[in-house]
Amino acid sequence: MDDIAERAGVSKPVLYQHFTSKIELYLALLDQQVETLVTLIHSALRSTDDNEQRLAATVEAYFEFVDTPEGAYRLVFESDFVAEPDVKNRVESVTDLCASAIGEVVSEDTGLDKDEAFLIGVCLAGSAQACAARWVALGRAVPRDRAAALVTSLGWRGLTSLPLTRDEVHALGSD
Repeated sequence: MDDIAERAGVSKPVLYQHFTSKIELYLALLDQQVETLVTLIHSALRSTDDNEQRLAATVEAYFEFVDTPEGAYRLVFESDFVAEPDVKNRVESVTDLCASAIGEVVSEDTGLDKDEAFLIGVCLAGSAQACAARWVALGRAVPRDRAAALVTSLGWRGLTSLPLTRDEVHALGSD
């Protein structure tokens, strides 16, 4: 709490006027980061109708989210408070929100039912998140754009194996 108060430029008592406990403060910060990530993912998914580019934008959104000097993504993906029910629920919700958004696009383009498309969304969101976080942990040894491109390539190869029901030039499953 001392570090947070110092970074915020306020005294510790002022901080406690707004947050009664460390967990309450943590949850407020967590909610802010969850909103940031979900907004990035939704923006990426709406950025184009070309699914390969859409996937690239979504993977890049994860890399953008983790590639911050303050490491705020750790609040979401590396929490020491994960045993706390409110934290666990929020962390699971960010995965579900991102996977659902991705799954909706997959379902629209492939005709897969929502449960199947959600699982694919979990896979894509999880791999992008895990790779981006590990990329930071390993010191960003590969340039960010190249790292994101590698993850996109792997994901795209998998997506092209799904049945296509949407008839567009750059839809899932077309090369």
